[in-house]
Amino acid sequence: MSTTGIGTGTFTLRPVDPVEDAEFLHGWVTHPKAAFWMMQEARPEDVERAYMEIAADEHHHALLGLYDGVPAFLMEKYDPAHRELVGLYEPEPGDVGMHFLVAPTDTPVHGFTRAVITAVMRHLFEDPATARVVVEPDVRNTAVHALNAAVGFVPEREIQKPEKTALLSFCTREQFQKAVVA
Repeated sequence: MSTTGIGTGTFTLRPVDPVEDAEFLHGWVTHPKAAFWMMQEARPEDVERAYMEIAADEHHHALLGLYDGVPAFLMEKYDPAHRELVGLYEPEPGDVGMHFLVAPTDTPVHGFTRAVITAVMRHLFEDPATARVVVEPDVRNTAVHALNAAVGFVPEREIQKPEKTALLSFCTREQFQKAVVA
């Protein structure tokens, strides 16, 4: 998958290598700006273990997003009928769950995070079997709610997960296309 991003750069995705990527992912998931990722106290070996578990799970996948070949974001996709949302809503055929995390930086680029979520959504909808994307961010994460809305997500309701109160939101292919064209 290759998507033109900010300026003349290109986004690409590859599977996370739990051993090779754990060190820098540890810095990302424990950074104060990643508080909603809920891994603030994780040790490097905890991060490696978590991504080894994902790599072994047929219903959950972790992908590393590169911008011009440099690691820039993390994306997880999962089957909400089997992970994360089991028993919390009625999944429909073609539902795909998603999480994303942009790498921390001392020099933020205006519009970069929006370009990342747009690239993530394009990647998910490249699969013709994906009918809609499901997200469940923490209700307090207003920044991600705004990003989600910008790419077409519509909140449905709050749900109680073991680790948080989440805002269950959905985005169909049509909602995404309409949002990114507008």
